[in-house]
Amino acid sequence: MKFFVDTADVDAIRELNDLGMVDGVTTNPSIIAKSGRNIEEVTREICEMVAGPVSAEVVANDAEGMITEGRHLAKIASNITIKVPLTWDGLKACKVLSGEGHKLNVTLCFSAAQAILAAKAGATFISPFIGRLDDINLDGMELIAQIREIYDNYDFKTEILAASIRSVNHITDAARIGADVITAPPAIIKAMASHVLTDKGLAQFNADWAKTGQKIV
Repeated sequence: MKFFVDTADVDAIRELNDLGMVDGVTTNPSIIAKSGRNIEEVTREICEMVAGPVSAEVVANDAEGMITEGRHLAKIASNITIKVPLTWDGLKACKVLSGEGHKLNVTLCFSAAQAILAAKAGATFISPFIGRLDDINLDGMELIAQIREIYDNYDFKTEILAASIRSVNHITDAARIGADVITAPPAIIKAMASHVLTDKGLAQFNADWAKTGQKIV
């Protein structure tokens, strides 16, 4: 499974990237706004740091505008993935831009039917939003499973990028089902290393070692 980091915080990206935990980065207008930086400046810096795909999202709502913005964003760096919403206009833009050789991340997917359309329009990645489905008492993981089955049935090459990750369980469940990629905030990725029994065991080891009065170096 590939790990994408869902942030525009370059320091957080650098920390995870140095550990080999970053296969790509996803951003969106909300994330860029939180960074307080110019979209092209921060996106270029991220692209220089990370070898994998970096998703940069269009803000236009019409296909023509998305295509124009997508072409502009693609000039920032060779590893840009253009992010478009899963609307009819977004699918039109995906078809044109993917036909020009650009990578596309089709986002805000909430149904298997939408995912089929995105694959047929040439999406590189489809981003089903797990957490937002859970918020309205629907099963986000069931959507991942449905898309996985359909894509495997027809050998679609579009990769499933599980998004709106809210917990470590979301990551492990998505991995079990067969999502190709997850994108999550840095804090959730780092939380994967934590377990109460690990902490308890380490505390016991430290207490026992202190009793010996010894040092290793």
